[in-house]
Amino acid sequence: MNNYYTYAYLREDGTPYYIGKGKGKRAYSKVNRKVKVPIKNKILFLKKNLTEKEAFRHEIYMIAVFGRKDLGTGILRNLTAGGEGSSGAVRKKEFKDNLKKINTGKKLSKKHKEKLKVLNTGKNNPNYGKKASESTKQKMSLAHLGEKHHKSCWWLITFFNGENIKICGLNTWCKKTGYSAGNVYMIYSGKRKFHKDIIGVKKIDSLRNK
Repeated sequence: MNNYYTYAYLREDGTPYYIGKGKGKRAYSKVNRKVKVPIKNKILFLKKNLTEKEAFRHEIYMIAVFGRKDLGTGILRNLTAGGEGSSGAVRKKEFKDNLKKINTGKKLSKKHKEKLKVLNTGKNNPNYGKKASESTKQKMSLAHLGEKHHKSCWWLITFFNGENIKICGLNTWCKKTGYSAGNVYMIYSGKRKFHKDIIGVKKIDSLRNK
């Protein structure tokens, strides 16, 4: 039955700290938890109406993408690679092979990046129709401020929630918003997959190329 889903627990800055899979009220349950369950508006449903197999597969994929803190590979507090649960399902070889491929240091493919960008967009997104947060407004405000004062060295920044902003003066913008310029440049060069809630950085040579 297609009654399973995957979900993420979000930090205050919007980045995920836990990825899970379940059905019913599992995402809200505090039973048998090794991480803190956040308030409801910090619980993001990634995919719904999945079979258990599909939910396992997506859980494994998302954990591999964001990495685990205990292994030093990322930002999640998950203590396993996912795919296991109270149902006793055995992780299949294809799951292990996919996980191995993702963790070999290869860059995310364009297809995978696009999946992250469109994740829960439109009416399927629980935040659909809601006003932008103060942090989002601040990012947009700084982007427009740079647009008034510069004519070159533009950058396109893509965030985990699918939002894109155009900025000018990357170092100055990082200082004002609390991001590490070094880590942001590493995303641009392909040496990092993400930094906080940033998953994409693209240089725009001029306004004509925006």
